[in-house]
Amino acid sequence: MAQIHVADLTFGYEGSFDTVFEHVSFSVDTDWRLGFIGRNGKGKTTFLNLLLGKYAYSGTITTSVPFDYFPYPVREDQRKQCASEFLEKLKPGCEEWRVVCELDKLRGLPDLLYRPFDTLSHGERTKVLLALLCSGEHDFLLIDEPTNHLDQGSRQAVKEYLKSKKGFILTSHDRDLLDGCIDHVLVLNRQSIEVQRGNFTSWWENKERRDHFEKAENEKHLRQIASLKKAADKSGRWAQKNENTKIGFDPVKEPDRPFRAYIGAKTKKLEKRVKEYERKIEREIEAKKELLRDIEEPVSLRLNPLLYHKERLISMSNLSLGYEGGGEVLTGFSFELKRGERVFLHGENGCGKSTLIKAILASGGKSENESLRVLSGEVKVGSELKISYVNQDTGFLKGGIKEFARKQGLDESLLGALLRQLDIERVQFSKNMEEFSEGQKKKVLIAASLMTPAHLYIWDEPLNYIDVFSRMQIEELLLSYKPAMILVDHDIRFQEKVATRVVEL
Repeated sequence: MAQIHVADLTFGYEGSFDTVFEHVSFSVDTDWRLGFIGRNGKGKTTFLNLLLGKYAYSGTITTSVPFDYFPYPVREDQRKQCASEFLEKLKPGCEEWRVVCELDKLRGLPDLLYRPFDTLSHGERTKVLLALLCSGEHDFLLIDEPTNHLDQGSRQAVKEYLKSKKGFILTSHDRDLLDGCIDHVLVLNRQSIEVQRGNFTSWWENKERRDHFEKAENEKHLRQIASLKKAADKSGRWAQKNENTKIGFDPVKEPDRPFRAYIGAKTKKLEKRVKEYERKIEREIEAKKELLRDIEEPVSLRLNPLLYHKERLISMSNLSLGYEGGGEVLTGFSFELKRGERVFLHGENGCGKSTLIKAILASGGKSENESLRVLSGEVKVGSELKISYVNQDTGFLKGGIKEFARKQGLDESLLGALLRQLDIERVQFSKNMEEFSEGQKKKVLIAASLMTPAHLYIWDEPLNYIDVFSRMQIEELLLSYKPAMILVDHDIRFQEKVATRVVEL
């Protein structure tokens, strides 16, 4: 059984203020199905790139297995071609018949290899590239966020497929996927790295028990330190009082008072006791330092949704939508949204979820799409309804946080405080958003939405790349404030917790 050994790994990006890894050591077996868990920006993708040898680092990474990485970088010119034409360039030595066999296991038809790549849906592209990745025989696979933008059916296919494999590291924030296909976890905690047997749920339950124990131990240490300080202070005052009696009296006139030698011995004994208390305090403080290092205590977020004056916010009847020069995307759709409802739009990729959102935004005067056509029916959006929108795309984010806040009309200090609550380090605020991880970019969009007073919040795939801790934080927020929402997201755990209704398209 081969292993990957990481010893004393230290790495930081050139010109960056913060170190990504510092003196990290651990080992994993190459036949494990390993889930990689950690906060956005903690260095998960960076670590995969270190395994691939893309960056210089100090320390050692040793293994006898070759690595291969998903997703493959498909160039713009290759997107116009069929995948069969560039498979060899992405994975030298691959055999097309093996890719076809792996596609079949992913419930993908062979013709996906012979259609122009840019005509394939996100799910179809993922299946092609995953099939290519797994077509080798001896590679240890590094799989980075394979299910972003995938519908639930495609996610289920990927989950079952990976469950049949072994020998990979899977970076994902999808709790259902992690529970379904991994047998070990590699976790980037706040101050440490741990490797543990089990899936996400077993690790989370262990973490909650450990956190509860450490909090109780921390309280015990605090009480002990306070008690020792009180005792040390009392003994110190007694010692000083005794010391003062050594001076200023005549032993002839006051023969009943103790001699200097006796007073000095008593004072020395008290001072020794004070020193012992101080050493105990230092030991308690040192023991306390080992606690709470990796405690995750997300701050409760706040939201101030506006109350709309009518019960019904949106209605549509027998709606059909399409694009100029194309066919119908959505046909005969009827729907209404009332105050307090959190409606998830559910369906396969390409069924019209984002198109429906664009139609609502256009009818509410939030945006325009010149190619979108209402073919029949209509979308009725409440008069003066204020909408806050989170786009699934983050590519438009440029420049720094200060510039973004100014363009969006947001208070910069409040935006910064909210991003800190979403666990974006303050050091990131000095960088351009092009340097942010995808999860950090998503958090900027969500924070901007939360700061925007609105009657209705429309979020299109808001959780892509968002870490599991922040997902739980957002779940708590939405359950607490109960805003009116229309959401598209394929995280089944998130949907089960938050949705008041699921609408199938």
